[in-house]
Amino acid sequence: MSKSPLLWKFVAIFVVIGAALAFGFPPQKRINLGLDLRGGAHILMQVQTGAALKYQLDLTQNWIGNGLKEANLSYDSILSTGEATLEIRGTDPSQSAAVREVFDSVINSWSITTLDPGDWRVTMQADQRVSYEQTAIDTTLNRLRERIDALGVAEPLVQKQGVRGERILVQLPGVEDPDRIKRLLVAPANLEWKAVTYPPGVTNTSDWLPPDTEEIAIARFGGQLPDDTQLFPQERVSGFDDSRTVLWWPLKRVSVIAGSDLQTAFRSSGEWGDAAVSFQLTQEAGKRFEKATRENIGRKMAILLDGKVISAPVIRGQIRDSGVIEGGFTTTTAEDLALSLRSGALPTKIDIIEERTVGPSLGMDSIKAGLWAGGVGFAGVLLFMVGYYRLSGVNAVAALVLNMVLVFGTLGALPFLFSGVTTLRATLTLPGIAGLILTMGLAVDANVLIFERIREELNLGKTVRSAVDQGFGKAFKTILDCNITTVIAAFFLAMYGTGPVRGFAVTLIIGLAASMFTAVFVSRQLFELVLSRKARAESLSI
Repeated sequence: MSKSPLLWKFVAIFVVIGAALAFGFPPQKRINLGLDLRGGAHILMQVQTGAALKYQLDLTQNWIGNGLKEANLSYDSILSTGEATLEIRGTDPSQSAAVREVFDSVINSWSITTLDPGDWRVTMQADQRVSYEQTAIDTTLNRLRERIDALGVAEPLVQKQGVRGERILVQLPGVEDPDRIKRLLVAPANLEWKAVTYPPGVTNTSDWLPPDTEEIAIARFGGQLPDDTQLFPQERVSGFDDSRTVLWWPLKRVSVIAGSDLQTAFRSSGEWGDAAVSFQLTQEAGKRFEKATRENIGRKMAILLDGKVISAPVIRGQIRDSGVIEGGFTTTTAEDLALSLRSGALPTKIDIIEERTVGPSLGMDSIKAGLWAGGVGFAGVLLFMVGYYRLSGVNAVAALVLNMVLVFGTLGALPFLFSGVTTLRATLTLPGIAGLILTMGLAVDANVLIFERIREELNLGKTVRSAVDQGFGKAFKTILDCNITTVIAAFFLAMYGTGPVRGFAVTLIIGLAASMFTAVFVSRQLFELVLSRKARAESLSI
């Protein structure tokens, strides 16, 4: 065989080895470890699609109320009378056409019915309910991703599960404070500003405080709250004895500002240097907020977070598009709230139905056990191959070492090659280590098939060169068929499996591809290198 083609083949082999070493070594810096090796949090959440309808109904209530107000159309109340129905009461019958225009601009696809003159009923259509539920799932998934990305977690996994995708799996390797993560993920972060409805007879609006029971709060309105008013709680802690009381604020049902009106939020400092959260409103919301604060100068407006009052400042002057939230925050809680507000309010409720936390020490134990198992397996293979196939066994061991180098190099290169393909995540898991060990057996199996074929050809009286050529040629089909069937099975495991199953499948696919290269191509070139040094080889150490 000419030395020139052989030289170029070895150049190609060394280029591949060099690329693998550059991408994959040292492995602890180049390859991302999975949750079971690095430690972290595994959280499975259930999206409550029924709560998505309530959120949409509350949002629509605000849209209608603010739309009527901006059009200078009066009304008495907007009430929810079912899980998909709102009733608007007390509009001016002579302005029905203008009211209808507001409805068409806000909820043109809803069913709109006229009740008594000036009263209306609007209802979600059946197909809209399905659309709202699916949209809530997708929006929740995206906002959870934004919150996790803002924390800087390396290689997080956030994906939908279930027939409709109503379950969301979150895996966060390397997280040191899982409790904080859970609080951050499930927090709806729905920020609202509402005007206070003062009981009859209140003159000092700036100093007024609500009662500490619902019964007294209702009694101050003569036993019946106005239709446009609802009670909301505020928990207050005494600075003297840490005792807790709950105040019940009578607030307007329609919010002046809702979570979707926020443009951005960030941690800041309050008047006394304590942690606070500053926010910026959208341009449209800023106009609405400016009008509402101008109308409530000298009165209180309540700031609510997830349906609870956190403060009720007195409006001293009109405010346009920014404000500060104070409520006894620590630096961490202020950071988390600002992060949640920036990502947007969750459009539904989510419940944690499964959680697991893996400590770093347990992950290190798993790595040590995997390395020990791999080392013992490799040593056993080495002894068998060298003892049974002699110098040809050394050829197989060299191909096996290169196989491991290629696998680690590919794992390190995957983020560059398939950055947008979540199925091929470059993360090494404990089942992935099992896939690596299995790959060693499959790689050696290919060499065994080739060597046995070469022995058969030698026993038939063929020359060494002919036996090598026939051995590789005839074994190639068998090796290819075996690997293709295994890759097909592993491919479907990678496509439809999750977590450990996917980690095993991806590593196995990479290992099989590497074994085809090392066992069939590299191993043959090593034989060719030995044979090319002899004009006529009469024997082979096999």
